[in-house]
Amino acid sequence: MISKNLIKLIKSLEQKKFRLREKLFVAEGPKVVGDIMVSKRPQRLIATRQWYEKHQIEEDVLVGEDELRKVSFLQHPQEVIALFPLPETSCFDNNSLRNDLVIALDDVQDPGNLGTIIRLADWFGIEQIICSLGTADAFSPKVVQATMGSIARVNLHYTDLPSFLENLGDGFPIYGTFLNGTNVYEQELSKSGVIIMGNEGKGISKEVERYVNKRLFIPSYPAERPTAESLNVAIATAITCAEFRRRYV
Repeated sequence: MISKNLIKLIKSLEQKKFRLREKLFVAEGPKVVGDIMVSKRPQRLIATRQWYEKHQIEEDVLVGEDELRKVSFLQHPQEVIALFPLPETSCFDNNSLRNDLVIALDDVQDPGNLGTIIRLADWFGIEQIICSLGTADAFSPKVVQATMGSIARVNLHYTDLPSFLENLGDGFPIYGTFLNGTNVYEQELSKSGVIIMGNEGKGISKEVERYVNKRLFIPSYPAERPTAESLNVAIATAITCAEFRRRYV
């Protein structure tokens, strides 16, 4: 049975201020919880008997489906909810940029988009994402769920993005997607660098744009055909990362 205090705690973790205060975040479902448990020990496990028996794990909080539904953030709860410690804030070492790609997000605010981008980074072997201070919180329940467990393998760093880019120095490859950029399939791409993806409605901000030294454009096909005004930021991220990885397998 789940206590009222634990129900209150779980529900409070929907808000960032309580996640920061308690230093915890919520994950749900066998896939997401299982992936995170590979590298993190949960502080609390709330699960059905079926889940405990299947995973041969000592029971923490045993619940039925009705109780699980009371605390779940999902429309259809999935056997288990876990509370994990938030990762410790760490300073990002700019020297690591010399060897691989990094994604930088300029005020990406939709939880679904952020979660999908984290999942894409995991798929393409990009281990670091730099987030502007206006980017959605990666540890909200919606974002964690959208990552489908990839949040366990991708490191998120929140910082003042213009200051971060300025400290990279002149000549460092910084890419951004624009309508007036060079066709991504024709542009010379580097093995390492920063790929900036902008806000869903405004794109890359002027403050960040001035640091971009390689402007990319994702063409529609055929070029003369009327088409959508723009691409979803997560889809644009997938196309861009795929082209970088295609060049340097």
